[in-house]
Amino acid sequence: MREVTIDRGLLAELGGPGEPVYWERLTSPEIRAVVDRTNAAIIPVGAIEQHGPHLPLCVDWLIASHVAQSVSALSGIPVLPPVKYGVSGSHGSFPGTVALSPGTFWCVMRDVCDWLYRAGIRQFILLNGHAWNTAPLQVTADEVRTRYDDVRVRALDYTESYPADEVDTHASHGRLLSHAGYFETSCMLYVAPELIHLERAVSEGDWPTFWDYRMDQVSGSGVWGRDSSAANAEIGEREMKRCIETTARAIIDGVAEPFPEEPEAQG
Repeated sequence: MREVTIDRGLLAELGGPGEPVYWERLTSPEIRAVVDRTNAAIIPVGAIEQHGPHLPLCVDWLIASHVAQSVSALSGIPVLPPVKYGVSGSHGSFPGTVALSPGTFWCVMRDVCDWLYRAGIRQFILLNGHAWNTAPLQVTADEVRTRYDDVRVRALDYTESYPADEVDTHASHGRLLSHAGYFETSCMLYVAPELIHLERAVSEGDWPTFWDYRMDQVSGSGVWGRDSSAANAEIGEREMKRCIETTARAIIDGVAEPFPEEPEAQG
């Protein structure tokens, strides 16, 4: 598995420590010092789910965690251990998937945020690597920001900080169903090439749909998207570096953003 490596020029510009700040590796007094320096935390979120015959079950949390750790190294914001289980019931009958219900997932995320709040964290970045987590993460964000008056919460995907049509997916359609195709396979060939069986890769078509379907209703292999076998580590490196840089810049700017002034009551 690839270690976090940071572009030195970007690091000099952004001013981070150069190494991830791993929450779980700190002592309790060290946590206090980290919180005093930056009251933000990054929580990577993914899934344990099938990714076709050529990719491992860890794709979503592993990529999200790699991006989150790299952002931590560039920013100094501590990164939590990844929440590996996600909302993956829509993968149907393919073996291997281990999922949480949306309600359970929401409760897990809410509880993690509550404990971070006790430690002094007031800015929560929920960095997502799995599309079906999006809705419950937004519910988590709404729950936390309405529970506490002094917090800010943002749920975002690791590709969200640059335009969707620039993500090199080799897919034209599919909404939430783009899965285990060219993009994810390329990223995994860069992040964890030892886990990939590219000789087993298959490609599936993608077509426009109004509805979102279970994966086993649209794919016999668990893959949705073209050109999986054409994926390569060079594309993965380019996409990962772009995800990391754009996400780091967005998060650093967000954490530094002033809180809005309290509006005057009207009437």
